[in-house]
Amino acid sequence: MRKLESIAALRAFVQDNRKAGKTISFVPTMGAIHEGHMELVRQGLAKSDICIPYIFLNPKQFAPTEDLGSYPQPLDADLERLKAVNSTAVYLPRADEIYPDGFATSVKVSNVSGPLEGECRPHFFEGVATVVSKMLIQCQPDIALFGEKDFQQLQVIKRMVKDLNIPVEIFSVPTVRDSEGLALSSRNAYLTDDQYQIAIQLNKILAHLAGDVRLGKDVAAAEKEAEESLLNAGFASVDYVTVRDANTLALPLKGQKDLRVLAAVRVGKARLIDNMPVWQ
Repeated sequence: MRKLESIAALRAFVQDNRKAGKTISFVPTMGAIHEGHMELVRQGLAKSDICIPYIFLNPKQFAPTEDLGSYPQPLDADLERLKAVNSTAVYLPRADEIYPDGFATSVKVSNVSGPLEGECRPHFFEGVATVVSKMLIQCQPDIALFGEKDFQQLQVIKRMVKDLNIPVEIFSVPTVRDSEGLALSSRNAYLTDDQYQIAIQLNKILAHLAGDVRLGKDVAAAEKEAEESLLNAGFASVDYVTVRDANTLALPLKGQKDLRVLAAVRVGKARLIDNMPVWQ
């Protein structure tokens, strides 16, 4: 597995492989590699000749009060995990090259970024869109793969790529869960054993909410019941638990089928998000 530690090294590696007629996939990560990331790499290798994940802890998507300083960064373990799934290369850019002195440009995606995470973390999607657009321009892959666990982020990236005419195909990969159904996340490392027992209720309560909507229960009433269930399960707070249009994240229309249930909750030091389709 090649380590590419600069934009020039990435571009040279991509150019050499393009000349050899190879197709390229790209997997964005912030490190703390887990089975979800590894599945993205496996899918990338299934869809292309070469898969290049990158590891970059993006400071632009963290507010001053958030966990940038404590976010897990086990680089050696990350590299071993990527080798284990036959990643072709890994891009390890430096922050001062991604955001050099005088950097003054940002990418903002309106509408789909506004609700939910956009209300709770108003800085977040601008930071994500800016860094992902830079990475896609630097690599120019044929495809890029994103997990459905960060579902709103996925819709923001799809909108950005379409609006900016970036020549890359975006593939979504279903959420990878542990044996209890908890969506895999780097922030799961913050959970104590007792908090884990609370966390594994999240997907079950979301599944119940989706079932209520399928049965025709009033959406607002079902959302309120789900919020009460989350608090009763032991979550410290609920940022949102809601039913939305799966493409725009807008409030659903009566009779609409393409729906997603989404939630963001807090337990201990961890903020967990999850989602699932209403109609499987």
